[in-house]
Amino acid sequence: MRDFSTPIYHQTSPASKPPKEGFIMARLLRTTSAMANHPFENTYNLSESQLQLLDEAEDLMIKGALGAAEKILLSMLKGDEECIPVLSNLGHLYGRHLSEFETAVEYYDRVLAIEPDNAWARDARRRYLRYID
Repeated sequence: MRDFSTPIYHQTSPASKPPKEGFIMARLLRTTSAMANHPFENTYNLSESQLQLLDEAEDLMIKGALGAAEKILLSMLKGDEECIPVLSNLGHLYGRHLSEFETAVEYYDRVLAIEPDNAWARDARRRYLRYID
C-alpha cells in the first residue's frame, strides 16, 4: 500500500515523475480518506458508477485509446450535461490529446458557466485560447 503522506512523484521509484498538466479533475481532489471506496474527496457527489467510468476513461487516455475514452465521457455527458468532472475531462482530451483547441475551450466554457471560480478550467481554457486564431 502506498504511503499517502508523500506525493507519488516524491517517492523513490525510478518510474516516479510529476503528474502532467491537466490531470483529470477527480485525480486533483485526492485525499487520504480510508473510509471511502475511493482515496479522494467526492466533491461533486458522483455515483460509484460515475467514478468508475471516470477512472476507466482516464486509464484509456493514458494508454492512448482516445476514441474509447471519448465514447465513455460523451455517454456520461448524456446522463448529466452539467457534470463538471466529465466536462473538464473532455476539455483535457480535446485540448491535450487531440489538439482540437476550439472544442476544448467550449468544454471549459461550459465548466466556467457552471462554476465560475474553477481555476483549473480557467487556466486550461486560457492555455488553449492561445492556439486559436
